[in-house]
Amino acid sequence: MYRRTWALVLTAAAVGLAGCGAGTSQQGAATATPGVMSSTTAPATSTWTGSTTPPGATATSSATPSTTSTPSTTSTTATTSTTATTSTTATTSTPGTATPSSTTSTSSPTTPSPTTPKPTATTPPPLTDTSTMKPGDRRAAVQRMQQRLSDLGYWLGTPDGDYGYNTTQAVMALQKTAGLGRDGIYGPATRAALDRGVRPTVVVSGNAVQIDIARQVLTIVENGAIVAIVNTSTGSGETYISGNGQPAVATTPRGTFSVILQIDGLDKGPLGDLWRPKYFRGGYAVHGSASVPAYPASHGCARVSNAVMDMIWARDLMPMGRTVVVF
Repeated sequence: MYRRTWALVLTAAAVGLAGCGAGTSQQGAATATPGVMSSTTAPATSTWTGSTTPPGATATSSATPSTTSTPSTTSTTATTSTTATTSTTATTSTPGTATPSSTTSTSSPTTPSPTTPKPTATTPPPLTDTSTMKPGDRRAAVQRMQQRLSDLGYWLGTPDGDYGYNTTQAVMALQKTAGLGRDGIYGPATRAALDRGVRPTVVVSGNAVQIDIARQVLTIVENGAIVAIVNTSTGSGETYISGNGQPAVATTPRGTFSVILQIDGLDKGPLGDLWRPKYFRGGYAVHGSASVPAYPASHGCARVSNAVMDMIWARDLMPMGRTVVVF
C-alpha cells in the first residue's frame, strides 16, 4: 500500500539494531527491512410557593350591619355564608339604641417563595494582539499571530485563526528556540520573542536538515536559508529493550549523515509505528508521530508531527541523499 525507496543495499554487518528502527537483511536477498521505533511518549431546588390556603382556614370575611329601631321591639338577624366566606351578624335594637354588628375573620399567613439567583452569562473579552492566546482560541488576533510565525519560518500550515495542534507545535518551537518555557501558550514572553524575530542559528550550508538536540528543534535549510522550523522530540536517554531483546539507551546519534532510506507510508515494528520515515543512519529516522511533546521522548529518532512529515514529503524537503546534521 506504500512505496519503499532504498538508498543502498544493507547487509547484516552494516546495519545496527539500535535506534528507532532495527534494520535486518537476508543473505543473498539483497533487501533490507527497516524496523520501527516506538511512538510512546516518555512526549433542584424544591420550592413551596405557599399560594394555597391550609385546610380549615377562611380566606376572607365580610359583614353587613343591619339595624332596626322600633319602640319596645327587639330583632335579631343572623346570616351565615359557607362559600369561601363566613359572616356572623348580630344586632339588637332597643328604643333609641343601635348596636353595631360583630364580625370574626380567620385567614392563613402568606409565605414568600424562596428564589434562586439566575446565573449571569459572561462574555469573554475580545482577543487583541497583546492578549494571551491558547489552544482552542479562534479570533482574528490568532490569525495575525499565526501569520507572523509563518513569516519567520515556524511551520503551522495555513494561518486560519484557529489555534489548533499545528499552531501549538509552532508556538512550542518558538519557545524552545528562545529558551522559554515550553507550554505551547502564546503569552507575554512568547510574544516578545516573536516581536524580536527569534529564529534558530543556521549551522549548515546549502541544502540540509539540522536537528538541535539541546533545544529540541528541527530546521530545514535550502540554499542556506531557513524554509521550515518545527518542534521535534529526540532520544529520551532512558534504557529500553531493543528489537533484538537487548537493553539499549534511547539516544540520538550526533554527527553528519544523509537520508539513506525512506518509506512512504506507515512503517510498523516491535517498538511502535513510524509515519513516512526518512532514515539517516541505520534504524534512526526523522518520522511522523501522533505524540511530539516538549521534551525528549523517543527511542532515538527525531519525531515530528504527522502533518509536518506530510509537508516534508509534499515539498520534497528531505529527498534521498539530503544532508542531516545532528548536534
